[in-house]
Amino acid sequence: MAEQMMAADGRTLKSSLNRALRRQKLRALLLIAPLLLFIMVTFVIPIGQMLFRSVENQIVSDTIPRTVQELASWDARTDPLPDEAVFISFAKDMMTAVEERRHTRLGSRLNYENAGISSQFRRSGRDVADMGEVIADQFIALNPAWEEPETWVTLLADPDWIAADPDDRPAFELSDTARTALPRTSDVYAEFARLAQDSPRGLARSQPWNMVYFALHEDLTATPAPDLGTLASPLLTEAATAASGFETESIRDAFIASSRGWGDTALWQTIQTYSPPYTASYFLTAVDLRQTPDGIERAAENQQIYVRLFIRTLVMSLTIMGACILLGYPVAWMLANLPSRQANLMLILVLLPFWTSLLVRTSAWKVLLQQQGVINDLLVWIGLVADDNRLTMINNATGTIIAMTHILLPFMILPLYSVMKTIPPSYLRAAKSLGATNWTAFWRVYFPQSVPGIGAGSILVFILSIGYYITPEIVGGTSGIFISNRIAYHISSSLNWGLAAALGTILLVVVMALYWAYDRIVGIDNVKLGG
Repeated sequence: MAEQMMAADGRTLKSSLNRALRRQKLRALLLIAPLLLFIMVTFVIPIGQMLFRSVENQIVSDTIPRTVQELASWDARTDPLPDEAVFISFAKDMMTAVEERRHTRLGSRLNYENAGISSQFRRSGRDVADMGEVIADQFIALNPAWEEPETWVTLLADPDWIAADPDDRPAFELSDTARTALPRTSDVYAEFARLAQDSPRGLARSQPWNMVYFALHEDLTATPAPDLGTLASPLLTEAATAASGFETESIRDAFIASSRGWGDTALWQTIQTYSPPYTASYFLTAVDLRQTPDGIERAAENQQIYVRLFIRTLVMSLTIMGACILLGYPVAWMLANLPSRQANLMLILVLLPFWTSLLVRTSAWKVLLQQQGVINDLLVWIGLVADDNRLTMINNATGTIIAMTHILLPFMILPLYSVMKTIPPSYLRAAKSLGATNWTAFWRVYFPQSVPGIGAGSILVFILSIGYYITPEIVGGTSGIFISNRIAYHISSSLNWGLAAALGTILLVVVMALYWAYDRIVGIDNVKLGG
């Protein structure tokens, strides 16, 4: 066996080399760690949140969990309205949602799917506190002790929780006996106690909701009769005996009296359809479809806007990219072939727009393109356009294309210039010396070598233009806006973040698909920024 070579530190040469390589890789990783962290925080995590937001729908099941559970077995084809049990569960859920101020958020979410639901939640949110009052008044009339908060604490709280120091009590805990004997009451009271304990008045001075009394009446009149066991007390025994004779009230009628919309089958179908914690409805809406109880259907004709917007965004972005190639190629060629002093001066002029605010440049185009603007005045002055037939170049696709071509032109010129600068002029001279015309020499020799610059500039311009929204918003009007403008609208105005996330996700997928197609057809390795 050959003797292993040893390093100066006494280790074998192979292990010393491996150790040195590991240290080198660790140092390299530490150097790029801040960049990796920055990318994770500013790119990967936001993209992941956007993808999750586009399918997340947990607000329904989290806000009205009892209602969702009861609605699961409801069939609108046999019963136009859910039964009383669903409305009772809904009232219990609404009491908690109103106290936590979540009912309006739920109404806004469902309003995206069925216009008008939001107002139903707001209106009934003010009335739900009175539901169950008929039962509550009868308990209090039977024995005024039922009005005392301490009665409920003694009846339902865990003995160890009651024995704890009032100034240092943990979160409210139900007793196991109460949970078993009075499950409905315990369920509603536990939520009331949680909210009351954190309120300024505290649990000891807060009278239970009317729906707590209603739940107690449900438990005491349930079949079979509840086994009160060790929970029995003279007060509870008295109530259990009298409960069957109490006057009852219909929670369903109370909701319909509060707002007639609760008697609409379509409203409850909407709640049932969008009860699952995850949904594809945002993506369906983004492609002009909608989810209904009967399956997926096309949206109404006057609501089919998103597919047209996606197509318009792609077509106009490609048009802007083509205009930038036609205008930027000659400028880049001049920069690459002029003497250095003149080329530098022209390059400053190309870069000058970068030193001006995007908003200022866009606003300037709004002034230039309007019918009484500089361009129309010039065309009228030289006689190309009649004064009563001025061109309409603002608040339409034409204005968007002109303004965005000007704004994005430097992103085409610079990659082209950097590539053209590396093409030796001797190639053209050699082609001409072999008998090629100027056009043949350019087309057969010079242009193929500049294609990598065209590819780099095209990708930059297309990617930037497909996501622009400031310029189309200012000069685009109704026919010149992009899909990005609708995304911005849903984020800042309608607050439909799920739909905005779905639209953004589709736009991201489209861009990645086009990038993949470009790589397969042209080859991303052929894209260069010079060198």
